[in-house]
Amino acid sequence: MSETGELSPREIAIQFLARREYARAELAQRLAAKAVAEEAIAPALDALAADGLQSDERFAEVFVRSRIARGQGPVKIRADIRQRGIDDALTALALESEAPDWDELACQALAKRFDGPGASPRERARRERFLAGRGFEFDQVRHAMTHAWD
Repeated sequence: MSETGELSPREIAIQFLARREYARAELAQRLAAKAVAEEAIAPALDALAADGLQSDERFAEVFVRSRIARGQGPVKIRADIRQRGIDDALTALALESEAPDWDELACQALAKRFDGPGASPRERARRERFLAGRGFEFDQVRHAMTHAWD
């Protein structure tokens, strides 16, 4: 804390990081919202990264793991993580390191939400839209529709 009682950009960032992992871009936005001077943000974030307190790689791994646990598919995970400023290469590495069976995950999400494939085309379409909204690809949706209740 400075002599005026104000927190430094580093201290503010550490308070955010104490709650959960943040991507660098996300943390920069949060600091800017706290009226931290723009020229002070990058050096503070560089220092945090150098000290191992902030890591986009670690954020990507945690983010992907949490979204898989929620039953979300690869399309939605990629879109959500891109919004947080993580590039596609880091996203691919994080998805690769988790390497879930996407077909099985789609089956689990569908079976958890619905008790059967549906009797009418309208009910089947509703189940397909559910999985598509969860971010599963077309082939994964098709697989789940035929195998979720085996």
